[in-house]
Amino acid sequence: MSSTEGQAPSRGAASSRSSSTERRSVGRFLREVIAEMGKVIWPGRKELITYATVVIIFVVVMVALVAGMDILFAQGVLYVFG
Repeated sequence: MSSTEGQAPSRGAASSRSSSTERRSVGRFLREVIAEMGKVIWPGRKELITYATVVIIFVVVMVALVAGMDILFAQGVLYVFG
């Protein structure tokens, strides 16, 4: 049984191999990202305005709901422990 069996390879050998494959992997990743971004069907101006309006209305409703619940719980705590 060898003394290196079951152990990870030394740092020197692994780092020289991984840096070149890592750079190629990053470059390949960026090329693939750019290619995929070209396939995206971007929303038009009207769709974008509609989606943004829906999100803003939803956020306003949720803020109002949380604020209302906060006020009710605060009044309840003051009533109970007041």
